[in-house]
Amino acid sequence: MKERIFSIQSEKDFTQITIEIFRHQFKNNKVYRSFCDLLYMHPSDVKKVEEIPFLPIQFFKSRKVISSLDEVQETFTSSGTTGQTTSKHYVTDIEVYKESYLKGFANFYGKITDYVVLALLPNYLERIGSSLVFMVDDLIKKTKNSESGFYLNNLQELTEKLIELDEKGQKVLLIGVSFALLDLVEQQQFNLKNTIIMETGGMKGKRKELVRQELHQILQNGFGVDNIHSEYGMTELLSQGYSKGNGVFETPPWMKILTRDTEDALTIQQSGKTGGINVIDLANYNSCSFIATQDLGKVYQNGTFEIIGRFDNSDIRGCNLMVL
Repeated sequence: MKERIFSIQSEKDFTQITIEIFRHQFKNNKVYRSFCDLLYMHPSDVKKVEEIPFLPIQFFKSRKVISSLDEVQETFTSSGTTGQTTSKHYVTDIEVYKESYLKGFANFYGKITDYVVLALLPNYLERIGSSLVFMVDDLIKKTKNSESGFYLNNLQELTEKLIELDEKGQKVLLIGVSFALLDLVEQQQFNLKNTIIMETGGMKGKRKELVRQELHQILQNGFGVDNIHSEYGMTELLSQGYSKGNGVFETPPWMKILTRDTEDALTIQQSGKTGGINVIDLANYNSCSFIATQDLGKVYQNGTFEIIGRFDNSDIRGCNLMVL
């Protein structure tokens, strides 16, 4: 299955494999099967992708969402404030995750060996179980460049490294959380020519939340770049979407975004309307490939999408089935 997922060439391929994975997960994932049973949805009822039930992401906080009997190789956990229940994603084949992010990165940015990767992910580095740190750590190793690495609070050292590499004409990817990137540009004004700045979101209570346009404008001015790139991923997924500017994301061929009606969580909307973000992540075939997130967004006709905000708990309507 892995080979087929990562060699999808057409919408027809995608649909065929998606329906197959739905049947597999219906049969082998107890949590997902219970959810589908409550909705009276059986594989025999599902003829197209839009009819597949999407499991609310909250289940990853309270259940073991898994479609494989193989031993768990990695457990990724979400960040959360003290006392909060965190999501757990049990991964039985870590090679699938590696293949997904390496092929996904190459799909949008080319060969990883062309880059130096610098990572500014303080709040992720300070805890165990971050899938983002796992990915970035592997990308750093795959650059095969001794200049690549993580930075925690040593912003002065990072500043000097960024300027030195950029002036040499080295292609650099600086990936960081929003609040840390803001800290960096408050300390130093840059004029970068060969560097991609990629934010992974998240003030995590460190700063006042900013709307994307405001955040990106501050970072563009501070780094002296035309666009701020973004990565869209989460603990519960094994694939990422990427934006090369303006907050419009693209997905690799094995990932697709749909939106659901905010008033009726079981209804998939046409493109162009704001709704709850539903993700199909075929790389997640050993867990659940059909997830209803708590993000709000909009999908465009060409399959690109943007994130507009998040549901607050009081906004989640029509989802009484969410608490099994």
